[in-house]
Amino acid sequence: MNNREVFAPFIAMTPKNLTPVLQHLVDITGHRDHSRLELSVVSALRQLMGIRRIRKLEFLTRDDVTYVRGYLLLENDQVFAMEENSSEDNVELLSEYPELVHCIEQQTDRVHRIEADGSDVLWLPVRLDNKIVSCIEITNDTAYSVQAIDTIHGIIEVYRNYQSLLDYSERDALTGLFNRKTFDEQFSRYARTNVAPGPTGERRNSGDTQWLAVVDIDHFKLVNDRFGHVYGDEVLILVANLLRSSFRSNDRIFRFGGEEFVVLVRSADLEIARSIFERFRQNIEEYEFPQVGRVTVSVGFTGTSQGAPVEILGHADQALYYAKQHGRNQVCYYEELMSSGGLHVADVAHNDVELF
Repeated sequence: MNNREVFAPFIAMTPKNLTPVLQHLVDITGHRDHSRLELSVVSALRQLMGIRRIRKLEFLTRDDVTYVRGYLLLENDQVFAMEENSSEDNVELLSEYPELVHCIEQQTDRVHRIEADGSDVLWLPVRLDNKIVSCIEITNDTAYSVQAIDTIHGIIEVYRNYQSLLDYSERDALTGLFNRKTFDEQFSRYARTNVAPGPTGERRNSGDTQWLAVVDIDHFKLVNDRFGHVYGDEVLILVANLLRSSFRSNDRIFRFGGEEFVVLVRSADLEIARSIFERFRQNIEEYEFPQVGRVTVSVGFTGTSQGAPVEILGHADQALYYAKQHGRNQVCYYEELMSSGGLHVADVAHNDVELF
């Protein structure tokens, strides 16, 4: 779809009606992070179209089964930030949305369904690089006119295009995870106030402890040497998918390059954080990687409440180094290693990883 088609419903409007639309488009394209971008889109749809309910659906794939995770963005004129409704119970099978499945298979840009109570549900898939990464679900009491749907679609197209520009600079090309540059910029900015970034980079101060983990694929060089870089890349992509499905919706995942990943987790206490990392480790161990077979990961993690960004990342990396030196395929906690004598200050001082 070209730009003329995207803006056609706006061009057809009278100048009086067009002014509010242009004001919202200026607002949408004036942001530099995803959370503000999404909130400005929701605000535009609410004010221009009187929409009752908006959800964002994200897609997760596990064992060749695709799931959708829904985030409520707007309901009855109340706007929600994504981390406010990030329950782990909101995951459903994609197959439960047959109209959306058909829309994706036919590569159409929208589909809708009339519910038994007469309300209208409209789905608009969001594609980045010809891959569907999410979907905007809009529910209203009655069906919209063709012109109204065209206007909604035009706003979503602007959102899609601008989101792709943000993603291009923030994400790793192979896995689609956030890249090292994004981590450096965001963590160095937020860790100074002991507030780790939320799921889309926004400032968040919930009072919960934040946890940072460094993840490394064990013996990854042997995978490349034995099976070749094509299978090595496939392992990286599958590990990235397992990272997405293993961690919660308000956690942040980054690829640092090579076989190393970093995860920022919000958790109420240490044991919950440990169980989250352990669950991911087990998911990797139990997964059957095509051709390669069994793959394991080592994880080192630490709290983020004290220290500069360089120190925090260095502590997690040192815990990872300990895990790899003591058998691999395990999760190690930096503060626990220090208190038990497994690590010493001198060991940390010789950490040779390049930070920031």
